[in-house]
Amino acid sequence: GMQSHLQALLSLYKLFCPELVTITLPRKTKTYFKNSEGPWKAAISTVRQRNQGSSPLAQAAFLGTTQPQSRKRKWNAQLAVPVSSASNLEEDRAKNCVDLFSTNETFPVEQLQTFPQLLQNIHHLEFPSQMGSVLTNPLLLHYMNCFRDESIYLRLYYWMGQILQEECTWCVIDNTDEKEFKSFLETVYKAECFLQEGFSACEEFLYKSLPLWDGSSCRPEVLKLVSWIPLSSFSEIKSYLYGPLAQLFFTSSIYFKCSVLESLKQLLQNWLNCNMIHMDPEYDS
Repeated sequence: GMQSHLQALLSLYKLFCPELVTITLPRKTKTYFKNSEGPWKAAISTVRQRNQGSSPLAQAAFLGTTQPQSRKRKWNAQLAVPVSSASNLEEDRAKNCVDLFSTNETFPVEQLQTFPQLLQNIHHLEFPSQMGSVLTNPLLLHYMNCFRDESIYLRLYYWMGQILQEECTWCVIDNTDEKEFKSFLETVYKAECFLQEGFSACEEFLYKSLPLWDGSSCRPEVLKLVSWIPLSSFSEIKSYLYGPLAQLFFTSSIYFKCSVLESLKQLLQNWLNCNMIHMDPEYDS
């Protein structure tokens, strides 16, 4: 029968292999399959509009989306540790005559200055509302290493994923401040080096943005992030990482080739170090 989903499938066959479909199909059929060329067309449109110097309503090429994300808040305004709600906690308790010696008393994170303070109050810390401030605070990074609190990682990854998407200079038309985006990528990389593990938000960002990358924008910072991609299946690495890099590798200068090889060498070294830490005795060979 001529159900709408079958018509959509036949129209897709007719588009790529017209000799296979001999029947006449309606001109208007419901779209059931996304256009695989969407991200490429958006990237080409981005470059064309940037070269022409026109600045229409910004469109995000990221993931082939047509609407830009809100860029009202700048990432670098969120890297200072804000005053937490714990600072007003004692006043509220005094007003309500609550026992101040309660074991649930929290330690204001903005007062955390030294490592001994961290050790003494590690069970009473209240994380800041602005998760970006964690990236530049070694004491809070130490806390993340000690306590594998899933909620903290989820908050950090959500915030980081949003910023990476909104500030990416080769995915957003009206974002040309490459220096600022480089600074953010360097901050994220330093935090990864401190924690000795990669962020899943960075991995997702790289897998989605590398097909649109020109190989020159923020090159050192991007390749540094590549070196901290978490260990995953080879099929994912091959399709999401090696594929996009190979297209640039074979058409780029010897300097770019060496940079990519150095990044992959560092990626392998990080994987080996991580594997040594978490080695399973059954697979020690």
